[in-house]
Parts: sequence; C-alpha cells; structure tokens
Amino acid sequence: MRKNRAMHDGRHLVAVVVLDGVVPFDLGTAVQVFRAARDADMRRLYKTVVCGPGPVRSSVGFTVTPDYDLSAMSTADTIVVPGVDAGTTVTEGTLREDVRDALLAAARRGARIVSICTGASVLAAAGLLDGRPAATHWAWGETIGALYPRVRWNLDVLFVDDGDILTSAGVGAGVDLCLHIVRGDHGTEVANRAARRCVLPPWREGGQAQYIERPVPQAAGSGTAPTRAWTLDRLAEPVTLEEMAAHASMSVRTFTRRFREETGTSPRQWLLRQRVAHAQLLLESTDLGVESVARRSGLGSATALRQHFQATIGVAPTAYRRTFRQPAPTAS
Repeated sequence: MRKNRAMHDGRHLVAVVVLDGVVPFDLGTAVQVFRAARDADMRRLYKTVVCGPGPVRSSVGFTVTPDYDLSAMSTADTIVVPGVDAGTTVTEGTLREDVRDALLAAARRGARIVSICTGASVLAAAGLLDGRPAATHWAWGETIGALYPRVRWNLDVLFVDDGDILTSAGVGAGVDLCLHIVRGDHGTEVANRAARRCVLPPWREGGQAQYIERPVPQAAGSGTAPTRAWTLDRLAEPVTLEEMAAHASMSVRTFTRRFREETGTSPRQWLLRQRVAHAQLLLESTDLGVESVARRSGLGSATALRQHFQATIGVAPTAYRRTFRQPAPTAS
C-alpha cells in the first residue's frame, strides 16, 4: 500500500475510505461517478484515490486492499466513506482511533466529508454528525439511530446536503448524492455527461422519498416509464395529469398511484422537478433570457420560474447563471 505522495495534480482530490465491512457497490459508486465527471474536452475534473488503514473485508466476502493509507485524507478536498454494513460502527458504535483522528483533522481544515448508506455511522461515531441532519439506509435506521441518538436522522429522503457534510441513503442513493456534488461543483451539463457515461438517470432530488419496503401491487403493462419519456419530450407544453394518464392508458387515480410507486413522488411534483432541471440546463448552456427559459422549460413566466427555482434550488435564476455559466471566450 502506497503512502500519500504528490497526489494533487491541479484537480479536485477525492479520497474514498474503505473500512471493514465496506459495501462494494458504494465503493464503486463514488469512484465511478467522480471519474466519469469530465469537461467539454473530456478531461477528468476529479482525481480519485482509494485509501484505508490496510486490507479490509468487504460485506460480501472478499478482501479490498487500498492503494493508499489514511494519510491520503490529509490533503483530500473531498472524503467519501462508503457503507460499512458489517463494521463496528453499525454493530457496536465504535470506530478505530486512527480513522476518527483522520476524519476530525479533515473536518477541521475544511474538507468536504461525504457518506454513502451506512457510512453515515462512521461519521456519527467520529462525532461529526452530532446535532446535524443526516440520512442513511432506511433498513438500518432503527439500529443506527439507537447507537447515535444525537444525530437528527432523516430516513425519508435520498440524501441530505448540510454544506460541508453530506450523507445519503442506501445503495442507489449514493449515485444521486455523487451526481448532486458534481452538479454543484461543475453544473448540470457536466453532471448529465457523467450520468450518461455511467448509464444513469441524471437527477433525482435529495428530498425524494427512499424506496422503503412495502407491499406493491402486481404491475400490469409497462408501467409509467414510457409516459415519463413522452412527457420529457414535451416539457415546454402544458401537459396535464389527465393527458399523462391517457397516454399510459390508465385512469388518473391508477396512474397517480402507479407513478408514486415507481418514482417515489407524484406526477405533478416529478414534472415540476424536470422543468426546473431543464431550466438549469438552459441557464447554463444558452444566453436565453429568463422569460424564454421559463417558456422553454414549461414554467410559463419569469415570475413562476423565479418562484420555483428559488424553492427548489435555493437561489434566483440569474444568480444561478452567474455561478455556473462559463463565460464565452473573447476573440483575440
């Protein structure tokens, strides 16, 4: 295992920490998504390394040997802790002292710290989540909540962005969180490009419900996916719930129920999120005025765009454009 030597090459350094009980899917998620984030010239925007205290056993029965030791965390811009379903932080509430010290030192110097799934228990065991909101896998919520009662656990969302510390729910929600981070760092176009390289849906909002286990009626036909695709081709049009249900050959009531079962949200909420996401892309990639962006994204007016954008993204459309739009090169 190599020590941390001259890993910075001008790119944002992401250190993925593997501990006993590491969930392979979560480990692969962080590495794959950040490696897939590239600029328009296909240059990688992040450098990703895997580090840890030594060889560790995964949750599914094989050993992972990281290339770097824990000193990689000392210079990382972002630290990601994948799930640890068989680790002591979820079984005993204990954490290795060297890992705790490395995490606390990183937090003190201002590194961004991220967990996927039960990796939140590692952050909780280090004391980083005390008094803060955090997400983890719903199936582990009761166990982890009992071990770390000072944390404000939210088991109803895909991820929680609390600024310098971000936590996600289980497995696939880690993908959503990593893409959310890429989007915040480099904009929607880069995040969408990374999602396409990974053959992933580009966006699910963090506040969307987790897919908590519950009885689901037997599906008939092909579900609502074809109607979602049909609707995405018509974002600028005033598509109604009744039209979506008719396209799916369902009653409005049945369509709404099936839609929520498949996406975790209502058709109207989903459509609004897609329109806001399209507005983000237009603000980043075009010089269209706010009124034109509102019309093309189906939000109708600049006033409606501002209201929905502020409620969903947290900033005004013009402020968002200033942050994420790359200035055009000047002629020499």
